[in-house]
Amino acid sequence: METILIAVVAFIGYMVAYYTYGKYLSQKVFGLDAERLMPSKELTDGVDYVPTKKQVIFGHHFTSIAGTGPIVGPAIGIIWGWVPALLWVFLGSVFMGAVHDLGALVISLRHKGHTMAEITGKVMNRRLKLMFFIIVFLAVLIVIAIFGMVIAIIFDMYPQAVLPVWLQIPIAIVMGRAIQTGKMNLTLITALAVAAMYGTIMLGDAYPMPMPEIAGIPATGVWTVLLLIYAYIASTLSVTTLLQPRDFINAWQLMIAMALVVLGIFVAAPTMVAPAFNLAPEGAPPWMPFLFITIACGAISGFHCLVSSGTSSKQVESEPDARFVGYGSMLTEGFLATTVLICCGAGLAIAYTSADGQVLTGPDAFATHYGSWMAAKGIGSKVGAFVVGAANMIASLGIPKEFAVVLMGVFVASFAGTTLDTSTRIQRYVISELATDLKIEVLTKRHAATLVAVLTAAALAFYNGAGGKGALLLWPLFGSVNQLLAGLALVVISYWLRQQGRNFLVSLIPALIIMVFTSWALVHTLGSLFDSGNIPSFLIGCIALVLQIWLSAEGLSMLAREPIGNQVEPATGG
Repeated sequence: METILIAVVAFIGYMVAYYTYGKYLSQKVFGLDAERLMPSKELTDGVDYVPTKKQVIFGHHFTSIAGTGPIVGPAIGIIWGWVPALLWVFLGSVFMGAVHDLGALVISLRHKGHTMAEITGKVMNRRLKLMFFIIVFLAVLIVIAIFGMVIAIIFDMYPQAVLPVWLQIPIAIVMGRAIQTGKMNLTLITALAVAAMYGTIMLGDAYPMPMPEIAGIPATGVWTVLLLIYAYIASTLSVTTLLQPRDFINAWQLMIAMALVVLGIFVAAPTMVAPAFNLAPEGAPPWMPFLFITIACGAISGFHCLVSSGTSSKQVESEPDARFVGYGSMLTEGFLATTVLICCGAGLAIAYTSADGQVLTGPDAFATHYGSWMAAKGIGSKVGAFVVGAANMIASLGIPKEFAVVLMGVFVASFAGTTLDTSTRIQRYVISELATDLKIEVLTKRHAATLVAVLTAAALAFYNGAGGKGALLLWPLFGSVNQLLAGLALVVISYWLRQQGRNFLVSLIPALIIMVFTSWALVHTLGSLFDSGNIPSFLIGCIALVLQIWLSAEGLSMLAREPIGNQVEPATGG
């Protein structure tokens, strides 16, 4: 009964937040105006700037910001107790994450769809812009390498997911062409595409495709190479060719998967066996501040501002749609993170097979998987906890558990894929914008900039071996760098709101909170990296800390000096 109550209260809470605080932000703070000319219409190019219906852009935006973040983060964070994890997910997403995402989207809409790094230079100064670029490049570099590795690990763990994930590509392309021609109803097109996608899942279940070692390269390394090649191709195509339709299909995949999990919660009514509070698990870093950087995407994530200002702002066709796309997507992600907590804290306990083959249930199942930080760490372990927990609850609906496992494996891999190609596209924008400033003409071109994005990610992925797991070197820094990006984006949004004479405290207070936790966690992480001998990560972390202190100090001092209402908002997309 406890898990049912958590799901119901969280859902109602998110709905209330959307129609109250989300409405206040949209109308009173950001002043969304349907008459304002959007960059997607002003700068239409058929490749990146494409006016898009809000239902479709919601699908792209949501699947891009979600990826595996709201799965891995809560699946780790629950080790400190489900109550602090749930409170951070709910309060963080409503008052911090959704404000951050909506603010980044709106400020980009008002600046021709530019990225947050470029906008920092326009709104504040060029020095802060350059430092912002460095942090963005580092964060996206880690994301591309990590998500390529995540999909490779999932393919290795669940070879039944390989065929369905790759077959989504031709399904999405056909769907995109059908939408563009306008000859078929969107609802019918969607139903056919989703049906085809679930047909491929049954096909994948029947024909798993494990990857063998090739030329001494293990399966994860081979998949990483193939995925980076895919990312290059996908991120140079028009958004209407693959990005939008694939993300739209994946959004429906998510809704169906979430509906199955929620129905499973009501039917199975699993008991939450995870402890309500467990603030000092064996070997774990202190919950304060690490809970707040471990659970990022489900509460607030700096990567989201890159999606809002990188791809979504180039597709929104009417400014009021920003509330549905920006604020609504983040709340949906918060609810996804809530269901993940239930899957790991209760669903896992229905039936869990330990490493030695024992089938455990109840508290024993959770204790075995989360008995210590070392037992619970590892991306594969986190994904596995969610997949098994979700599959257990879906199986209560009469769906075979083996098929449910494949279903959830495809779901996780598909979402990681959307984040991978969106990240590569965003990195291309970042490189092109920086190259424009530095007058490096060749890197302003689409293919050259994308090639740099992919090759730098490949260099990180394979720097320490053929397994493609080199990004794990910087993984300890990712949480801090990601949340640093969120805090800095909120400072820029606050500065811009103050210029407009609007309520900037809605973004400044979250900025101060997240920057305190980020600095605290980063200092602690640097000590651990130095003690463990991970000197490359230690040095990069030191650079990130210096940039954070500099950007924070200068940004906040500029904000304090800025006269209220100093600037009049432009009436068009400029």
